[in-house]
Amino acid sequence: MTYAITQTCCNDATCVAVCPVNCIHPTPEERAFGSTEMLYIDPRSCIDCGACADACPVDAIHPVDTLSGAQQEYAAINAAYFEDEAPRPAGDSPNFHAWGEPSFDRSLPSDFAPIRVAVVGTGPAGMYAAEDLLLHTNAEVTLVDRLPVAGGLVRYGVAPDHPGTKKVGGTFARFHTHPRVRMHLGVEVGRDITAEELAAHHDAVIYAVGASTDRRLGIPGEDLPGSVSATTFVAWYNAHPEVAPDAVGLSAERVVVVGNGNVALDVARILVSDPQSLASTDIADHALAALRAGTVREVVLLGRRGPEDAACTRSELLALKHLPGVELVVDDHDPRIGASIDAAGPKDRAGDLRGVTRRPVDWSQPPAPGRRIVFRFHSAPVAALGDGPVRAVRATGASGEQEITAGLLLRAIGYRGTPITGLPFDEATGTVPHERGRVTGRPGTYVVGWIKRGPSGGIGANRTCAAETVGTLLDDAVAGALPAPTQPPKAFRRLVRSRNRHVVDARGLAAIERVETARGRDDDRPRVKLATVRELVGAAKGARRRLPR
Repeated sequence: MTYAITQTCCNDATCVAVCPVNCIHPTPEERAFGSTEMLYIDPRSCIDCGACADACPVDAIHPVDTLSGAQQEYAAINAAYFEDEAPRPAGDSPNFHAWGEPSFDRSLPSDFAPIRVAVVGTGPAGMYAAEDLLLHTNAEVTLVDRLPVAGGLVRYGVAPDHPGTKKVGGTFARFHTHPRVRMHLGVEVGRDITAEELAAHHDAVIYAVGASTDRRLGIPGEDLPGSVSATTFVAWYNAHPEVAPDAVGLSAERVVVVGNGNVALDVARILVSDPQSLASTDIADHALAALRAGTVREVVLLGRRGPEDAACTRSELLALKHLPGVELVVDDHDPRIGASIDAAGPKDRAGDLRGVTRRPVDWSQPPAPGRRIVFRFHSAPVAALGDGPVRAVRATGASGEQEITAGLLLRAIGYRGTPITGLPFDEATGTVPHERGRVTGRPGTYVVGWIKRGPSGGIGANRTCAAETVGTLLDDAVAGALPAPTQPPKAFRRLVRSRNRHVVDARGLAAIERVETARGRDDDRPRVKLATVRELVGAAKGARRRLPR
């Protein structure tokens, strides 16, 4: 028996580090690492020890003989990655894959004094940076987040029907109460404190603030009621406190989603899933109620290019084919679409659409009975139409422009970073200019994650990104290039408390966790999220009254 890596792979390579026979690839040392959609286990060299499954933070690794339903195809997907590689032992080793030379990137002088580092943002990028510092140095870490609860992308970006992916949050949570960590949640740099004040209390500051806004389409009607960014929609169904419960209406039968990346597929999947299947997840109460009362039956995914260039990962596309009660359709409006699918190889994304119904769609008619997701490739939006709310989307096609009747338009064409007060910003890329994580012209200031490299890569990509930034920071520390803090260690806590009396610390965060999980037990759910700042702060302070549902 061998193990296989499945859909929820996060690519952070924790499994690679514990494999005794080096059968998981690509490794961080290999050129392909970071460019493949997931990691793969070679079935010919796996020794069935299970170490990788124990280490996986997102529950993505399972014995092949236990895979069922939609997961079974991952045995073949893992094996196919190695099919062109002849199995032979490496030198005198019994292993089919050679280990590289060991490296010790975090070797520091024995007299290296503790440094104080602030990490702004508690999502994956920030927590991987904090983890690196805490495990490999004696640094003291201050965690700062503008929201009164930790988690970032894990809490507010991962779809509720991906509970395995959310498990990585448990890996990060163990550092929230680390003896060298101080947590200040609900504190916004630029509002409660300045970047200069934060720097004055620390040797170094790492900004891990992500990319919080969406890219624009730049078409007429984009700002009509009923035209919503996927950023807002994802935050809405994840109970983000800055998105109102009534921010999204689901009274339309057909929804057009611009884009076909993983976020677009998440949005489509949530819209057409049976609400009862979501009732056991941590989806926002208001979103679950809206889905139950809504009338959405069809989601159209507009892709500017062909199926061979779809921006989603194969694993997410394959998952759609197994969505209960949902039909997949490819709008066969352009002869290039069918030709691309038919010519695709077994490893090509377009090939995963082979067998999916292909037919031209009459967009002037309402959706047929049932629930479906329609892929419309080689089609781009030209305008959103409507005298009030959106009533249709005009899109390009092989035979000219067509109007697609729809009552909701969601744009899912990518995220974008926003400027950080006091730091340089590149408007073209939506990132902070840097050199290996070191902010240009700002000694002691660093960036990690999407604000550093742009909105690319999933959760695990932040691990290697953080390692680079922390490595640069430590090089600067050893070289004596970090500006010394001008304030004593305990002064920062006094400062933030004087500016904001609702600051949440690690004890408050634990109280929020207890309240949410207790509410979840009542409904047989992992948790029921508190959806407003007032509720979160109230739970953190141990409010005795029962919070409204």
